[in-house]
Amino acid sequence: MSATPTGPVPGITDRALGATGLRVPALVLGTAGLGRKVDEPTAIEVLRAAAAAGWRTWDTSNEYGDAEARAGSALAGLAAQGGPGGAVQVFTKADPAPGSADFSGARVRASVAESLERLRLDRLPLVHLHDPERISFDDAMAPDGPVRALLDLRDAGTIEHLGVAGGPIGLLRRYVRTGEFEAVVTHNRLTLLDRSAETLLEDCAERGIGVLNAAPFGGGALADDDGPVRSYHYRDADAAQRGAVLRIREIARAAGVPVGALAVRASVRDPRVAATIVGVSSTTQLAQVTAWASTPVPDDVWPDLDAALPDPAHWAGELGR
Repeated sequence: MSATPTGPVPGITDRALGATGLRVPALVLGTAGLGRKVDEPTAIEVLRAAAAAGWRTWDTSNEYGDAEARAGSALAGLAAQGGPGGAVQVFTKADPAPGSADFSGARVRASVAESLERLRLDRLPLVHLHDPERISFDDAMAPDGPVRALLDLRDAGTIEHLGVAGGPIGLLRRYVRTGEFEAVVTHNRLTLLDRSAETLLEDCAERGIGVLNAAPFGGGALADDDGPVRSYHYRDADAAQRGAVLRIREIARAAGVPVGALAVRASVRDPRVAATIVGVSSTTQLAQVTAWASTPVPDDVWPDLDAALPDPAHWAGELGR
């Protein structure tokens, strides 16, 4: 397998991101690892390879280490060399300052200004309120709070569209019901082990809100065909989750399909999901996920995977982080 795929993922076309007017490829590049886990040359190499491979929407955040600055450098380099930099759109997130609990409106305006500078852009197509579980809903929606600041930035044209990215499904649904948000990022809650996001997806479908589904591999539990199952969703896996992973591996072996392909295809095939965010830290991982996304899966596999799903008591649930 080539470590530097080129061209769009076979058989997977761009989709509308809700009613925003934006279009996104089925696979969106998550950049947290590129900002925190690898050096700058490696990150730039992966970003350039992603653009060439058709991953031309990148998901980043103000708090993802050096990710925004590296994305900005990669975009500038692509443009200077006549590459596809101009065709890449970057979605980012507003955050408190590192080590600070300040999530005020003033801080959000500063966060967006920092993102613009690092990304070397004049405006941002989509900015998410990031992990709003860090403050109360009332504080977030206050006249001087972060949501009001983002709305003002949207009205001014600094950002084009407003999203919310977080964990607890019940809280995300509450933000969706305000009518102010056009996109949502949910993570670890629409996988082969957890369907907590179902209610959120239904809410978004009714309102024309675009859904980006992140972490389809659950932190790695659904990316391996063998080996111990130690964790899921950034915490120790319980017995039910480990048992489900083993059943999923059996289903995968019988179908002749890698577990990782089942995990990513399960997200990509859901018509309520505009795009699936996958983080990679090397061109080898990029090529692997690209291959998984285009791997054919027999139709009769999906009912078997539904049957392997753990009981809802082992999901994150509406309120779980």
